[in-house]
Amino acid sequence: MVYPTVEISSVRKTFGPTVALGGCNLRAYAGEVHAIVGGNGSGKSTLAKVISGVLIPDSGQVSILGKSATSPYEARALGISNVFQEVLVADECSVLDNLYLGADTPFGSALSQEEKQRRGSALMRELLDFDLDLSTLVGELPLSIKQWITIARALLADPKVLILDESSAALDFDSTERLFQKMRQLKKAGVSILIVTHRIAELVRIADRATVLRDGIDVGSLGKEEITEQRILELIAGTERSRTQQGQSVAQRLAPNPVLRMTEGRVWSAAAPIDFTLYPGEVIGVTGLDGQGQADFVRCLAGIQPLVSGRIAVIRDKTANDITDLHSARENSISYVSGDRKKEGILPNLSIFENLLMPVYREYRLAGILNLINRTKLSPVFEWESGKLAVKMGDRDNLITSLSGGNQQKVLIARAFAEKPAVLVLNDPARGIDIGAKLDLYRNLRDFASRGNAVVFLSSEIEEFLNLCSRVEVFRNGSISSQFEPPYDSHAILNAMFGRRASARLPGEAGGDGEEGAALAPVAAAAVRLPFEQGRPMPRPVPLSPRQDPPREAAVMAFKLQAPDIAPGQIIPGRFAEENKRSPRLVWSGVPEGTRSFALAITDPDLPEAFKFPRAFAHWLVHDIPAGVRELPEGASGGALMPKGAVELNSDYVTFGIPGFGRGYGGPWPPDRQHRYVFTLYALKTERLAIAPDADLTAFAAAVMPVAIDMASFVALYGPAKKPLPH
Repeated sequence: MVYPTVEISSVRKTFGPTVALGGCNLRAYAGEVHAIVGGNGSGKSTLAKVISGVLIPDSGQVSILGKSATSPYEARALGISNVFQEVLVADECSVLDNLYLGADTPFGSALSQEEKQRRGSALMRELLDFDLDLSTLVGELPLSIKQWITIARALLADPKVLILDESSAALDFDSTERLFQKMRQLKKAGVSILIVTHRIAELVRIADRATVLRDGIDVGSLGKEEITEQRILELIAGTERSRTQQGQSVAQRLAPNPVLRMTEGRVWSAAAPIDFTLYPGEVIGVTGLDGQGQADFVRCLAGIQPLVSGRIAVIRDKTANDITDLHSARENSISYVSGDRKKEGILPNLSIFENLLMPVYREYRLAGILNLINRTKLSPVFEWESGKLAVKMGDRDNLITSLSGGNQQKVLIARAFAEKPAVLVLNDPARGIDIGAKLDLYRNLRDFASRGNAVVFLSSEIEEFLNLCSRVEVFRNGSISSQFEPPYDSHAILNAMFGRRASARLPGEAGGDGEEGAALAPVAAAAVRLPFEQGRPMPRPVPLSPRQDPPREAAVMAFKLQAPDIAPGQIIPGRFAEENKRSPRLVWSGVPEGTRSFALAITDPDLPEAFKFPRAFAHWLVHDIPAGVRELPEGASGGALMPKGAVELNSDYVTFGIPGFGRGYGGPWPPDRQHRYVFTLYALKTERLAIAPDADLTAFAAAVMPVAIDMASFVALYGPAKKPLPH
């Protein structure tokens, strides 16, 4: 039954002379995703806080399931969970403590520690796609995992109304897909989901309805069929957008001599070396899935962290000056902007004016030994730089925390421009700023580059590159794996991020982006869409300690699976294909510590759509392979060469009722075109798996993934078929 869960009527909220909400209206229903959209300072986050009881409106009515919350405690009792724009975690506490922050009372906890551990581990595994030690201190984790912790905290409260305020801002493409999958599950359970986001492409895909705010007032309510990028931008920015976009073109190289060069640089000890050259006039896009080394790369360019090996140099007047730390970077006119404004950006106890201009105080000081600040000279700089990005603020001497999150980010970008750099390094700078502010930023970056400067621009939003960047560098496994030049194909760039062929179907595309595309079970989906490159799985984020090489790539890359007769990415020989049931020889090495058994899966993720099969096709499933085994001989399936104790399951030929195939290896058979075959070996922390003899891939994955220590994979190809299937 569809019924209203949130009803906002003529709500007004002011902060001194600032009107945050000026008579706002909104109605959200059970079982829907309702987007709240608007520019920076339009009142989106204020509205979210009013709904969740954090702020009390000056006037108007707020009804949540027929009641009103006057505090976060009352809101929680009503079934409201709010994931705030800022990533609110206690860095000094464990993941488990953060997950249940605020859930306990002074009189005790409703759940035992064991139950908290069980529920928390299961949810984090579902959200992250890998196991996370819940005893890890949150301060050791990257921003994206901290974001997941705040989301999981809200979900563990079993909300009836879930508010996500810019909750995908710190997540990459793959992580956002998992978030959407979870949102679809909640919708089916009748949860009302309110999302505040600046990623218009995302809300077009996921939202059922949208309310658009401008200057604290709702200016439009859109149904699903009306939610388009064009319509939303018209309501947010009006004709300003069309004027801003006129004449836009990608930045162009202006001179043959570089301004910055990285030679044989390694950002991880085990990663491939990077040779990177930046020229005057260029805006270079940098992207990749979360944890692939791109953030380390831009931080090294800015001198914030050192290279493991290699050299970075700025070339000025035919002289190369090495960049080894933050001081040498600043001395050579490199400025850096972080997307993590709370941790690496703002100075919360200082004013807007001080936050924007502090780096240039020395240049505008008064003469004499007192070193006084010359505010008379600084004021025009402040007005110019803040005006270029249209920072919406009250008095410039107010604390920077008086600004919305997006306007705080604008101040950080304006600060970098005020330093008059020759090279600007941006680490996801547009996180949390609206489309109008992004257009202002792009225009300023073009102008900056056109004056002979250069920009390195990291972002997880590929759309930001399309009409801006001179070229795009894609990172995988700690190094540059692909390079693209305009005109850009966003689909091809995304596939490069996943280590896939340019034309391959992306995760989440199997049935479109609607409900049918989400039919994949969470664990099965993880088994199907594993990204690979050169026989190695994608590194996954794990806890990092300061000033240490990331242990993630060392652990993942050491565990390796090979087939001596099948080169990764190459065609599977005929003797292992068609109606032949002869399994290939498989060899593995670098087994993780604590491994007590192995499980093997060979799957085909490219099954034709006509089959309407919601997962990959399983050609071979084996479990309980003893821990001491390091290879399966050729022809092991179904015979005496299979290690003692190992158990083979049915292939999906049995699922489809195809005669002649049963338990064990079913050789490759793509009926229509060339398909990928994914060979994956799992190192498990248990000796035996409780799997039914007739278990399919979904049941296999559900048993394997919770006890997997690590996995090693490679991809080979087969097809089109030379022979038809037996009938």
